[in-house]
Amino acid sequence: MEEIKVFCPATIANVSCGFDVLGVALDNVGDTMVVRKTQEKGIRITKLEGQDLPMETLQNVAGVAGLALLEKSDYRGGFEIEIYKKIKAGSGIGSSAASSTGAVWAMNELLDKPFTTLELVKFSMEGERLASGVAHADNVAPALFGGFTLVRSYDPLDIVPIHTPSELHATVIHPQIEVKTSDSRKILKTNITLADGIKQWGNVGGLVAGLFTEDYDLIGRSLEDHIVEPIRSILIPGFDQVKSEALKAGALGCGISGSGPSIFAFSKGIDTANKVAKAMKEVYKNIGIDYDVHVSKINSEGIKTIQ
Repeated sequence: MEEIKVFCPATIANVSCGFDVLGVALDNVGDTMVVRKTQEKGIRITKLEGQDLPMETLQNVAGVAGLALLEKSDYRGGFEIEIYKKIKAGSGIGSSAASSTGAVWAMNELLDKPFTTLELVKFSMEGERLASGVAHADNVAPALFGGFTLVRSYDPLDIVPIHTPSELHATVIHPQIEVKTSDSRKILKTNITLADGIKQWGNVGGLVAGLFTEDYDLIGRSLEDHIVEPIRSILIPGFDQVKSEALKAGALGCGISGSGPSIFAFSKGIDTANKVAKAMKEVYKNIGIDYDVHVSKINSEGIKTIQ
């Protein structure tokens, strides 16, 4: 196989209480990439449509992640990459992760899978380092593993796939403003109180337990963030109202997707998820801010080959 076309899913990171450790892949939102082998060494971005992003290899997250893989590979040729962006940069649903993971997953397939999924996460994290200044894995891990993932440890890297309840659906609304991950990290506190830490650890444990046992009420009770959301929500117009209306419409819980400005909600069943989408849209219609809305089941597969 000399060429491959892949779907690279959008992702929700942090999932309220799990800053930098929890993430989940979406099913019907994502980018498309075409990757092909070349005789020429190195990596070239030959086409980039949908977003105004750099095509220079060292300034593009797909290029940087791909080079990290090539450095550890015995392959003596190179790759060309075409990127068709459907995920807007700075939207908070893993735009950079989709490009980073799509590149390394496709390259690994073309090389007959010499690397494990965990190793692909490590390569993809270099793309995230370029995008945000921090090599975090909470977006790239679910994109590669599918479903929910927990980053149990960064040193050494340890990723734990988490069971996805069958009726769980996500609603994501993206107000048409941009919040850069690097900027949203700068405003965060570097120290927390023990009391806030205890609340947060309890919610992370509760959320993981709720997912494994398919206890939707426990999932909802655990979708609370006492540390990051109170600070980052200031950057998102209408956040408190969107969250309130989503919960009134039946959402299990609601929070900031990644670094924002997208806001996610989880619901039991597609009908409730659609009601939540309608409630979220009304808020931004009244405020006068344009938006995109996605309603999606959870993607248990992650990146996949498409025709």
